[in-house]
Amino acid sequence: MFLIIQAAGWPIWPLIACSILAMALVIERFASLKTAKIAPPKLLDEALTVSRSAIPGPDVVTQLEQNSALGEVLASGFRALNANPRCSEADLRATMEGAGRAVAHRLERYLPALATIASAAPLLGLLGTVIGMIEIFGSQAPAGGAGSAVGAGNPAQLAHGISIALYNTAFGLIVAIPSLIFWRYFRARVDGYLLSLELSTERFVRHLNTLRR
Repeated sequence: MFLIIQAAGWPIWPLIACSILAMALVIERFASLKTAKIAPPKLLDEALTVSRSAIPGPDVVTQLEQNSALGEVLASGFRALNANPRCSEADLRATMEGAGRAVAHRLERYLPALATIASAAPLLGLLGTVIGMIEIFGSQAPAGGAGSAVGAGNPAQLAHGISIALYNTAFGLIVAIPSLIFWRYFRARVDGYLLSLELSTERFVRHLNTLRR
């Protein structure tokens, strides 16, 4: 592996840094976007059950808030009614939508960075290709004075230029393709969570409106 990096030249180092960063982001997103941390399947029904007749106490609301991202949104509705039992439906919706936007921002964290790596890696590979081509053309420069034959270049420098061009092109694609796949996967997963949060919030708002009456 070290011989490949050495043959690829210095342009491969930014690609190596991108690959390490992309791997770290993918691992972090897999750990953060678990269903249990975002929207546990039975949490909404449990919240509806404990508030069937009245708003639960602060301890229960705090426990709900710390449960998951969905729990945080639902707890914001409970807190709004605890603070002002006569608050309007519009104010209740605004409070829960504000909590939802904060949750959405956290769910989308690092996805732009992963998308940037997927876009930039082929360009960095292309940069390495261009540098390799410059090496190739440099190796074809006349070696001596005016009497030297045109095209009598340095074979070692020619081979080095070709290796730089090919290795960087390949490594740029190796970094970009998985990054793009994982970005699309996490993007779809986040969109699914956001839809689930929106539907749960709508159902919960209707439930809280019945408690207000």
